[in-house]
Amino acid sequence: MSDADWLAERFEAERARLKSVAYRMLGSVDDAEDAVQEAWIRLSRSDAGEIANLNAWLTTVVARVSLNALQSRKARREHAVDLHVPDPIIELADPADAEQQVIMAESVGLALLVVLESLAPAERLAFVLHDMFDVEFGEIARIMDKSPAAARQLASRARKRVRTAALPDPDRATQQRVADAFLVAVREGDLEGLLALLHPNVVLRVDGGTVRPGASREVLGAQAVAQGAIRFSTLAPFALRVLVNGAPGFVGRAPDGRPVSVLAMVIRDGRIVQLYALTNPERVARFDLPVG
Repeated sequence: MSDADWLAERFEAERARLKSVAYRMLGSVDDAEDAVQEAWIRLSRSDAGEIANLNAWLTTVVARVSLNALQSRKARREHAVDLHVPDPIIELADPADAEQQVIMAESVGLALLVVLESLAPAERLAFVLHDMFDVEFGEIARIMDKSPAAARQLASRARKRVRTAALPDPDRATQQRVADAFLVAVREGDLEGLLALLHPNVVLRVDGGTVRPGASREVLGAQAVAQGAIRFSTLAPFALRVLVNGAPGFVGRAPDGRPVSVLAMVIRDGRIVQLYALTNPERVARFDLPVG
C-alpha cells in the first residue's frame, strides 16, 4: 500500500466522526461535509509523517473550519429575525432494524441543535468538543487561541443554556405512540384529540426559508398549533412516518408523493412540547427522501 493510499484509508476511518463533530457545530449536513472535505484537502497537502496524532489533528482542522463558518454566519444573520430549523437527519422508521436503533441512539435532537445555534461560536465549539467528544480543554484552548480556563468557562456558559433544551421521553415506544396519534388526529380533523396530545405551552417553529419567507413563523399554545395542523388534514394521508434525528417525525408529501416538508417533534411525559417544521422547498429538495 502506498503512503497516499494509507493516508486516505486513515482519513476514511475518521470521516464519520469528523462529520459528527462538524454537524453538531454547524447544524447543516452540506456545511459539515464541506468542513470534512476541507480537512482532507489540508491533510493531503501536509507532511503526514510530521503529524504525531492524526485523529487530534483532523479534529482541530474541522473545529477551526467550523468555527470560522459559524463566525461568518453570525455576521450575516446578526440583524435578521431567524426562525431557522437545522438540517434534519432523516431515516425510515423501522424499530425492528438494529441499525436504525444505533442511529437513534447517536442522533442529536433538533431541539438541542436549535439551542446550540443560539450560542456564541466559541461557546458552541467549547461545548461540542468537550461535552460531546471529550476533547480536553487544553486542546480546545489551542484551537481558539485562548487559555484553558477561558475554554472551560465558555463550555460552562454553554452548558447552562443547553439545559433549557427540551428532552424527549426516554421511552421510544411512548414517543412513537404519541406521534402516531398526532397524525391520526390531523387526518381526522380531530381538534379535541390534538389538544389532548399537545402540551398547553407547545411551540411550533416553521422554517419556510428565503423562498417562502411568509411561511416562517413561531406558533405558541396548543389551541393555535392544533388549529394550524388541522388545515393540513387533506395532506395527512400522504405523510410518511420517519425518524428525524432519532425521534419520531413525518415527511409531508403532496398527493403525487413528492416530499414538501419535514416535521420533527419533542415528546415529553406523553405530550408534544415542541414541533419543528421545515417547509423550505430548496432545502427539502436536497434531502434524500422517499418519493411515492
